[in-house]
Amino acid sequence: MPVNTPITVAYGDGIGPEIMEAALFVLDKACAKLDIDVIEIGEKVYLRGVTSGMEPSAFDSLRRTRVFLKAPVTTPQGSGYTSLNVTTRKTFGLYANVRPCMSYHPFIATKHPRMDVVIIRENEEDLYAGIEHRQTAQVCQCLKLISRPGCEKIARYAFEYAAANNRRKVSCFTKDNIMKMTDGLFHKVFDEIAAEYPSIASEHWIVDIGAAMLADTPENFDVIVMPNLYGDILSDVAAQITGSVGLGGSANIGDSCAMFEAIHGSAPRIAGRNEANPSGLILASVLMLNHIGQSGTATRIHNAWLRAIEDGIHTADMYKQGTSREKAGTREFAQAVVERLGENPRALKAADYAAEQPRQVKPPPTAQQPEVSKELTGVDVFLCWDKGSAAQLGGALTSAGTPALRLRTISNRGQNVWPHTSPDTFCTDHWRARFTRETGTGKLEYADIIALLDNVTRAGYEIIKTENLYDFDGIPGFTG
Repeated sequence: MPVNTPITVAYGDGIGPEIMEAALFVLDKACAKLDIDVIEIGEKVYLRGVTSGMEPSAFDSLRRTRVFLKAPVTTPQGSGYTSLNVTTRKTFGLYANVRPCMSYHPFIATKHPRMDVVIIRENEEDLYAGIEHRQTAQVCQCLKLISRPGCEKIARYAFEYAAANNRRKVSCFTKDNIMKMTDGLFHKVFDEIAAEYPSIASEHWIVDIGAAMLADTPENFDVIVMPNLYGDILSDVAAQITGSVGLGGSANIGDSCAMFEAIHGSAPRIAGRNEANPSGLILASVLMLNHIGQSGTATRIHNAWLRAIEDGIHTADMYKQGTSREKAGTREFAQAVVERLGENPRALKAADYAAEQPRQVKPPPTAQQPEVSKELTGVDVFLCWDKGSAAQLGGALTSAGTPALRLRTISNRGQNVWPHTSPDTFCTDHWRARFTRETGTGKLEYADIIALLDNVTRAGYEIIKTENLYDFDGIPGFTG
């Protein structure tokens, strides 16, 4: 007899318990070989003072099972709470978020009957690093962090996924016409990795027009790989235009651990009303079964789900008069799936995971990067100041310069306001003064920066942050 696979299960908040009960009911009736360890996560844990939303014992369960089936959670309002999803993804290295988005025409209403897109989202970096600061009375900051190893891992995963699943093309969305260094790195690495897969077409889109094209003609896309924030937003958009965001399941994949969840939130407004669509979590369970090697059971569940959809058994979010036959509650929809176990869809394409290539994608390790030379060339000094004009600030900071460092520019919210300015430019109390090495002064040392900061402080200015400026192999590692 096959040995059961241990998994960790969390019921979550809002509609989470209802859709988890539905998904586990289907898994049980399909005879999935699972040993389930239930943990508590989410709002109640947060409110007990656990800022991550998950007790240490829950993390111990995940370290043991390495497989997590999770319902959505509610994160309380307030700056003291961290996203449980982000914490889990980062703690266990779940770098790839995989979200299939397929239309089920004509059984679920959609304007895009041929849509079949898989969105692969980088899962650990970008603005989701969660490093934010309120720096002045008027300005808050969020840091966007993109690394070459992170870009390499997700780009390779996207192409390996395409190769393993007979996908023809991988598209990349970034905003590197504006964020030339962070998104620029993502695009550059994507192009480098694409060259290693000549049999798979590749393309790049600026994310705004790419999003417009995805919403207009999704059938032109196959696999899309994106940085974290764009992937989060557009995977929900893609799921919704298939017919309902409630249809979306996702996998979060790492080298040794994986988490499976519906892509939607906890929807507290409809919690306890037996109205929620459990499809996202059921389809996430299908992804989980494939991941742990139970592809036969995954096939049975997916085909039963497709047959229920074909038979017009639809939850409220999918229901449409004339297309649907029965408006089902959460429990009733799960029962409809169970009643169809062993049946295949008649019109929609049947799943056959056992006959396909392995769904688990393990890309090769990232390449060792050559060493680069790094030279300190200046410093950006950020100030909180609301006592006058950019011209006044420029005069004072020019006097605060040192023999090694000279004031070059001042900007406010990224717009240069000194030495050249416009009376129409709106300024806040958040300023960036850029000092760079004076010509002919030799190698810049950190002691030179300390001397400059001492001068600025003695002149009566409040320094809220500094950012060293470096050249890498002679190329400036900074913009603006």
